[in-house]
Amino acid sequence: MENDEREYRDPGIPSTVAIVGHPLHPLLVTLPIAFLVGLAVTDLVYWLNKDPFWARASFWLVVAGFATTLPAALTGLMDFLRIDRVRKRTAGLAHLVLNITIIVLTGINLLLRLNNVVGAILPTGLTLSLITATLLGLSGWYGAELVYRHKIAVIGNSSRSEP
Repeated sequence: MENDEREYRDPGIPSTVAIVGHPLHPLLVTLPIAFLVGLAVTDLVYWLNKDPFWARASFWLVVAGFATTLPAALTGLMDFLRIDRVRKRTAGLAHLVLNITIIVLTGINLLLRLNNVVGAILPTGLTLSLITATLLGLSGWYGAELVYRHKIAVIGNSSRSEP
């Protein structure tokens, strides 16, 4: 990971999408993370016991996960496009690419299940769910790098444009 000693000393760069200085992206990502990790869990439980209840739960989790990725992605994209420091860091690009991949995989997972709630789980739905949950963990790592190491989307007064 890149380290810039100046970033440790500056007060940080505020998010471009905030309410009263509080960034929205970290708040919004909690929902798709919960839904999509829950999806992997319910798919695993379905695999173990074949109870259609878990297939229906998985369907609604993938619907909710996909729906909530969109506002989370839009707020993150706004920061990516409007804060130079995000675009200049490997963590920023990795976070963006992983999140786009997560949205695409979740969309595919949803489409597979639309008319086949039970039949789409094994093996494809479960595989997609597990990959997505893993990618969420990696994306979260890079997101934390941006916040904690590079002081992006924190309450601060540094310029969004870097020299």
